[in-house]
Amino acid sequence: MTVSLAAPDATAPTLYLVDASMYVFRAWHSMPNEFHDTDGWPTNAVHGFARFLLELLDRARPQHIAIAFDEALDSCFRNALYPAYKANREPAPEELRRQFVHCRTLCAALGLAVLAHGEYEADDLIGSAVAASRAHGFRSVIVSADKDLSQLLGDHDEQWDFAKGQRWGAAGVPERHGVLAHQIADYLALTGDAVDNIPGVPGIGSKTAAALLGHFGSLDALLERVEEVPFLRLRGAAATAAKLRLHREQALLCRQLTTIALDAPLGETSLHFARGNADAAILGALCDSLRFGPMTRRRLYQSAGLDFAPSQAP
Repeated sequence: MTVSLAAPDATAPTLYLVDASMYVFRAWHSMPNEFHDTDGWPTNAVHGFARFLLELLDRARPQHIAIAFDEALDSCFRNALYPAYKANREPAPEELRRQFVHCRTLCAALGLAVLAHGEYEADDLIGSAVAASRAHGFRSVIVSADKDLSQLLGDHDEQWDFAKGQRWGAAGVPERHGVLAHQIADYLALTGDAVDNIPGVPGIGSKTAAALLGHFGSLDALLERVEEVPFLRLRGAAATAAKLRLHREQALLCRQLTTIALDAPLGETSLHFARGNADAAILGALCDSLRFGPMTRRRLYQSAGLDFAPSQAP
């Protein structure tokens, strides 16, 4: 699905959309396993995610923000299209799954809109939020390093790899990935994506895929004009054409898997995702159960616009 709406200009209000799973997983793998809640369960991922979130809120000062979580771990619509989708991934251990719940609760307690759905992935929720907000004159900043999300970038949108401090717009996608932003889904349909267990077209690598899309513009045009491929100045052009003919249907299926949905249900929180009021009671109870230290508690309360008294520290 594509969006044909005029992109807002650079002075438009900004919606920040956070790919939460990336930062929860990063914290899970990088934070020392020395934090535990009152029941003895690990909380290292929550601590790391909280630090990331506080730094993001402090640096960006967003008025409009939504945090997208992956709830559709094995029930996404893509699994119905291709049962092997992401089948190469080990299920998240219970120690991590519990922390995802805590991270969602933390976001909600801070007054941040939380996006999650049983049939759509975080990427789809982010894409649908980009499309919905663009219709109301917003530009989007997507906080994630995931290359898939670059397909969503319009003229004034940005993607922000927060950990590396790098930001780029649609004009910066070719330098990073070799194709235009709107060609990312077609590109991944050709090359495949090992991370998500998407096969692509066997034998077509990144350079060949970029060259083909540079010449034909899209996967549809490439498959329609596949008879022209042997005449391109491309190494192994004849063999590439044969691969495309043989795996035509697989390429089209892969494109369904790599295309981010723009029509996922966003729920009642979709009214521009304005930052709401924090819930002091929930935030306090969460800080207690997760055994957050006084510095983290103070920063969370201050970020939420709540008064913090020393007596609230453990």
